Amino acid sequence: MILYSNDKKLMGRVVPPGENRKRAFNGELVAKFDEVDDPESDAERAVGEPLLEIYNPILQPWSGQVVAVTEFYERAGELERSLTRARFRSWVVTITVTAGFFLILSAIVLRGSRTIEHQLQENLDLTLRVKKGSQRAVAINEKFLRRVGADLHDGPAQLMAYAALRMDSEQILSDDSTRATREDEIATIKESLDEAIRDIRIICRGLILPHIETLSVSEAARRAVEHYQSRTGASVDSAIEPLNDEIPVAVKICVYRFIQEGLNNGWRHAEGKGQRVELKLLGNEITVIVQDAGQGFKAENAFLGLGLSGLRERVESLGGKFEIDSSSAGTTLTMSLNIQDPIVS
Repeated sequence: MILYSNDKKLMGRVVPPGENRKRAFNGELVAKFDEVDDPESDAERAVGEPLLEIYNPILQPWSGQVVAVTEFYERAGELERSLTRARFRSWVVTITVTAGFFLILSAIVLRGSRTIEHQLQENLDLTLRVKKGSQRAVAINEKFLRRVGADLHDGPAQLMAYAALRMDSEQILSDDSTRATREDEIATIKESLDEAIRDIRIICRGLILPHIETLSVSEAARRAVEHYQSRTGASVDSAIEPLNDEIPVAVKICVYRFIQEGLNNGWRHAEGKGQRVELKLLGNEITVIVQDAGQGFKAENAFLGLGLSGLRERVESLGGKFEIDSSSAGTTLTMSLNIQDPIVS
């Protein structure tokens, strides 16, 4: 029953409890915006503005029980406008943040896509370079074998053949030969065989590597420099970093051969002037530099011989880079190799 209202016509009327009034009679303060479910809603809506309904329970002072409920209907036009502005701002913020995240994610995805494309292209280039390097390595190896065969044929084989022919000479087989004559002939044969043995050892020295499996890459580099200096008597300035990381044996061999051939090339073409060897590790990439102060040579003639062309194929077959810089001030050979690359690991 409506006990009091500013609209006197409503006083004394009995109305259904409704959900909001039930909650208020249970002791709950209820506020609803623009939700009117009472019979007098038509009169309230006639105001032309949204309303804010407030249901406030009234408690009996001595018992604390809810004995009545007061209802207030507040004009909520300004509240509606505030809510509209708040909704608009919320949507603007939501759209802005969403668009920002979308742009950031798009930038990340685009950058990642470009990185992947770049890496795929690098892998393709590396694969092609390794393939070409392997093909050239086969051709170089065949050419090298022919050169070794020619060296053996023209050197030790000729000397040994000469010694074999002298073994059947009249100076040895004839009964008329004196002891002195036979000894001279045998001395000639021995000299020829000794020279053949020396030639074979020289050829073998260039083919056989020292035991570098147990050495670090820095020690292998120093060993190449020391062997060159002891053989030629030349002086080499070196700046070899102490690298104790686990370096694959293939890399150690490549570094040793690179320094060996680079120094030998400087000895042949620059007479050993201003030679320097540098070895360093930047990240996962090992770099070796061999320099001399000779007169240099033309770049188009660099790979005509077996030495430098074989070096290039050895380096590129492991996925590395081989560069030559030659001018009147000298020649610089540079190799770079990623020691973490699956090709050399």
